[in-house]
Amino acid sequence: MSRRTHDEPLRARVAADVERPDRIVFGLTLRQVVILAVTALILYAVWTALATVVNPLYFIAGSIPVGGAAFFLAVTRRDGISLDSWLLAAIRHRRAPHHLVPTDTPIQPAPAWVATTSKRGTVAMPAPLRLPAKGITADGLIDLGPDGTTALVSASTVAFGLRSPGEQNGLVAGFARWLNSLDSPTQILVRARRVNLTHVADRIEHHAPALPHPALEEAARSHVGFLDDLATGRELLHRQVTVAVRGRRGPGNTAHQAHEAVRALAGCEVAATVLDGYDTQTTLAACLDPTAPTVAWAAAGDPSWRLHSEGGEQA
Repeated sequence: MSRRTHDEPLRARVAADVERPDRIVFGLTLRQVVILAVTALILYAVWTALATVVNPLYFIAGSIPVGGAAFFLAVTRRDGISLDSWLLAAIRHRRAPHHLVPTDTPIQPAPAWVATTSKRGTVAMPAPLRLPAKGITADGLIDLGPDGTTALVSASTVAFGLRSPGEQNGLVAGFARWLNSLDSPTQILVRARRVNLTHVADRIEHHAPALPHPALEEAARSHVGFLDDLATGRELLHRQVTVAVRGRRGPGNTAHQAHEAVRALAGCEVAATVLDGYDTQTTLAACLDPTAPTVAWAAAGDPSWRLHSEGGEQA
């Protein structure tokens, strides 16, 4: 193999429908075949019971809408979800309580003297809010109850486009080795949030008079002006990469898998850190409020911090 061939970037075709179910017969999936087969069996049972009293033409005319509805239910998709799954989810949502409150105790019924009916019907009582996470340990592990535990790893990004083809191949090979070593569910989340530079500018402005030389104070105030212009003229974003590693064999195994992920990502020049209890709580709280701006000096302590603007990228 020549050096030129070795330095060519690695390329692989990845199908966009890798999660599409397998087609087993006539281009239909197992779910679609089951829906159509059950419908056919029901129609056959009805015909067997009514064959002596119903004209076949009338039965065929009545069966066409039923078969068409079953076919429509089997093959139609809405928002990427099969229509039968979408309808089942809609029914569960309709029947589930819509008023949830964070409490560990059962909701007591309303007293007899409280009116629980209105013109629209009976007023639904609130139900306890059940979250997937049961709690966060001091080590930063998220307790999922019977589903095990999850550890969060904060990871940095890599300037892939600035590397040579040989370096890109090495990064891709290192990342592929980590992916091939995974034996448990792992999720990679990439989020971009607005960055607030006001706190940074205020801190520099506050400490500028205490600098030992007037030239340093002038440079600090000039930098404050630069930050103000940058914040008002461009939209700054904080890119955060979080890897969630889940384990079912106990907290110790989950923590070990998280540290193994850190070591594996270091092989492809990704700076990663296992989040402790406080950082895990902060990350989950930020996910519940994605529109809140990130303070730049707080994000700078995160190895995944990157400051982006319309004109380029600054670290």
